[in-house]
Formats: sequence, structure tokens, C-alpha cells
Amino acid sequence: MIDIDRLRQLVDLMVEHDLTEVDVSDEDQSITIKRGMGGSFAITPQPVAAVAPTAPAAAPVAAPATSAPAAPAADDGLVAIESPMVGTFYSAPDPDSPPFAAQGASIGPDSVVCLVEAMKVFNEIKAETSGTIERVCVKDGDAIEFGQALFMVRPA
Repeated sequence: MIDIDRLRQLVDLMVEHDLTEVDVSDEDQSITIKRGMGGSFAITPQPVAAVAPTAPAAAPVAAPATSAPAAPAADDGLVAIESPMVGTFYSAPDPDSPPFAAQGASIGPDSVVCLVEAMKVFNEIKAETSGTIERVCVKDGDAIEFGQALFMVRPA
């Protein structure tokens, strides 16, 4: 049974923080609330699959400490353009368009190099450096993390 007070609290949070979708689950139920463009809401209760208990995991074995591997010599002097957020990487504005920045392209600080989709919002990512794209580190449609290198640039 859906707790109406809890549902109202979730809807209020969505409106307050301008969210378009919220997924909430606990041991008994899972609820997805989606808000449309006109402010309308769709609520989808979903059954939660029973999960068999698992055996406790064995204690991890500590690996011997090692120093980090040295960066490849090919990266000497290159600057990384890193993702400012978690999301999905897109190299072009749409599938039929050429990429914003490809290997060998010259870029400036205000050059848009890609889009990162986060929470159904497409964010333009600017180079914030000048130079030549030496390597594209991710593929179109890849899930990316905060701080992940997207491009390696040889500074101008």
C-alpha cells in the first residue's frame, strides 16, 4: 500500500528542487514518480523482487602496497579535459552531425568539445584550454564519472 503522506513529501521535494523523476525503493516496494512538462505527475508502483540472502563475503586480503605506475611517455606535456560531472558522453549535438572536437582539432578555451547528459539535461563542456586534441579518451554514449579524462590536449 502506498503511503500518501510519503508520496506528498516526494512530490513536494520534486517541485522544490525542480526534479523531473524520482525513484524510491525499500524492502517492500519501489515507486517511480515522473513529472511532465505541464507539471503533471505519473506514479508507477513497481513490485520489488525477492532477493535470496547471500553468504557473508570472505574478509578481503590486503594486497601488498605498490607505487602507482608511471604515466606513459606519450602523455608527457598533455593536459586532460576532465568531466565536471557524472553523466553520458556525447561527441556531437546529434547522431548525424560531426563531433565537436576530434583528434587533431585545434581548440580554444571557449570551444565546446562535447555534451554530457545528466538528469536529462545536456550540458556543453568547454575546453578551458588552448591546443590540439591528441586523443579522445571516451566513446560516444559512454557513461562517464566526475573527473574522468575525456580528451588529452597538447597545449598551444
